Amino acid sequence: MAGVNQRLERLVRRTQAQARVPALSVALHRADRPLWTCTVGGTGNENPLGPDTVFRIGSVTKTLTAVLVMQCRDDGLLDLDDPIGRHLDVPAHGTATVRRLLSHTAGLQREPYGDIWDTLRSPDVPELLADLARIDRALPPARRFHYSNLGLALLGHAVARLRGGTWAEVLADRVLRPLELSSTTVYPGPGAATGFLVDAYSDHARPEPRLDLGALGPAAQLWSTATDMARWAAFLADPAVVDPSGAVLAPATLDEMRWPLTTTDEASWQAGFGLGLILLPQRPAEPVPGERIVHVGHDGAMPGFLSSVYGRRGGGATPKAMGCAVLASSGTADEINELSHRLLAAAVEDDPAEVTAWVPGEAPPPAYRSVLGPWWGEGFPFVFFWRDGALRARAADAPAGAPPAVFAPLPDRPDVLRTVSGRETGELLRLTRDGAGRVVRMHWATYRFTRTQETFDGVTTYEL
Repeated sequence: MAGVNQRLERLVRRTQAQARVPALSVALHRADRPLWTCTVGGTGNENPLGPDTVFRIGSVTKTLTAVLVMQCRDDGLLDLDDPIGRHLDVPAHGTATVRRLLSHTAGLQREPYGDIWDTLRSPDVPELLADLARIDRALPPARRFHYSNLGLALLGHAVARLRGGTWAEVLADRVLRPLELSSTTVYPGPGAATGFLVDAYSDHARPEPRLDLGALGPAAQLWSTATDMARWAAFLADPAVVDPSGAVLAPATLDEMRWPLTTTDEASWQAGFGLGLILLPQRPAEPVPGERIVHVGHDGAMPGFLSSVYGRRGGGATPKAMGCAVLASSGTADEINELSHRLLAAAVEDDPAEVTAWVPGEAPPPAYRSVLGPWWGEGFPFVFFWRDGALRARAADAPAGAPPAVFAPLPDRPDVLRTVSGRETGELLRLTRDGAGRVVRMHWATYRFTRTQETFDGVTTYEL
């Protein structure tokens, strides 16, 4: 462990020195190890720098607002395909849907009306809504990804209206307190770091003004610590471990949020966007065939501050509930955005999750034993097997690391199963039995599956 931590600390210290960051605070969360923290530099004021020093996290705020929106959906207060005008009294652009606003595909312009980054004055909520009549639609709806602080702000105020409070009140009640993110606040306390712009041609660091974003708050207002944000990143990646009771959000809803709805560019496809979350596929130094690794979270930028908060999913070496937060008191150090990903990868490379010993499991239910083994569909071989209490299937030549399809029987029809994850998610698997009760044919997503390879008109290969 000492060697691993030394490598992580060296990465942090080298980044702080090369990027010239006045204060850098980092935390790494994983379920199988104590929380790891590292701080380098000084706060720029009389307060000492430590793991509990508060930084502005900027657009990482959007991930918390997105969770509030999904809570409303799960509670039946809204539908993702509702127009925002159904939940907010707006003079224009009311047809933009919740889903498109969350995924930055609604086509709204990036910022509220007016040059707020010149005036350093943000509108209040009535002004923000009234000024919607004066803003451009940057793109047609669903045309492509176009990042919008305005869109996430509207969602935050819709949540506030649906819950009967302010966005800040709802956030504290429904996310911060249940997850014990006690250092995450709308306004900084007295121990916060000072944010700087580091001069490009000298080593002088100039303090940046502290902005109150007003009605734009749900998009970028929050302040937090690296320890809080590492826990938040772990929650986004592995909610079943961080929030086992589902007090904040069901794991299935986080699965939905992590599903890519768009890419941020049409050429390289290096980054995707789900429902309020950035998705970054990873390419390990020694990839395992079939394994898929993705970092999920968000970056943040505000005058004087940068942040990068991501959880890691996938890969046999990734421990449960793994998340990393990098918070910096410089608004000009691009290296910060890469450091969280380098730390997550280095921690897994040098200190992978323990290999869990295999233990025998229970026998499959008698009703599904005749399903197990090889089947043929569309001319290709598949293997159906029982593991961890569920029927599963994958292509016979799929790598061992590839996720299988998983099935669950319908409550009142045990011979009809729903595909709950993997290939053909959502489709039905129908079983056909002979007079002795053995499964002799299956239909998955309406395609016929048989024990021998057959043409589509039912001729087996040995009769061709």
